[in-house]
Amino acid sequence: MSYVIFALVLWAAGWALNVRLANGPSAQSRSVQLAVPAIFGATILLMWELIVRGLVVPQVILPPPSMIAVRFADSLPILWTDFVQTFVKGALSGYIIGCVAAFCLAVIVDRYDFLRRGLLPVGNFMAALPIVGTAPILVMWFGFDWQSKAAVVVVMVFFPVLVNTVAGLRDTSDMQRDLMRTYGASYTQTLVKLRLPAAMPFVFNGLKIATTLALVGAIVAEFFGSPTRGMGFRISTSVGQLALDMVWAEIVVAALAGSFFYGAIALIERGVTFWHPSQRK
Repeated sequence: MSYVIFALVLWAAGWALNVRLANGPSAQSRSVQLAVPAIFGATILLMWELIVRGLVVPQVILPPPSMIAVRFADSLPILWTDFVQTFVKGALSGYIIGCVAAFCLAVIVDRYDFLRRGLLPVGNFMAALPIVGTAPILVMWFGFDWQSKAAVVVVMVFFPVLVNTVAGLRDTSDMQRDLMRTYGASYTQTLVKLRLPAAMPFVFNGLKIATTLALVGAIVAEFFGSPTRGMGFRISTSVGQLALDMVWAEIVVAALAGSFFYGAIALIERGVTFWHPSQRK
């Protein structure tokens, strides 16, 4: 019980320290902005460790972080193989194919109004379909290797990017388009110099949403059929073996991969849409 009491004291101390840093004179400094979430995360991990050990929680229900760290270090070759299979081959390839296809189709849809009226409702409907319903079908169509996972990812990321890009291309005002026509600009010149730059915040909004959908889609698709590697395969088999430390190790890999993937897209967005008010400090 002393572990639990110490965990509560630790939580109170971490909370007080974060409140003091967040409300202090250096609250807007880069170091404080990095320190606050770091302290919060470290407090959560330490509380997790202390509460699990203090309450003697069975490891098959919730292993302590120290046990997960040991399994992570001991299973680096397996985790790397699973990362390449799921993220690089499945999620990343499907993400690129789906986003490029959605962007190209969005430009065509914006050019012809009848396509916009016909495809966007279908896109919204397809985006609402649950992955647990479409993934088994695509796995049966494309086989059990990474190609079927890439196909699932393409379906998941295609429509959010399509809808956001079409909305962005229509974001310019009538006055701006009339001004381009006054200058004698063609449709292509208006598209390249006015509408595409104005659509970039919408495009990157769709791309950032798609980063999460891509990794989730690839992992879930592996639950329905996979070779003997991959994050989803490892999670499902480890749960059956009651190896919850391995499950959490795979979750850590997925969380790190997803965070870095999202961060990379956000950095690219900052460079491309530097002029937008959302990027100003």
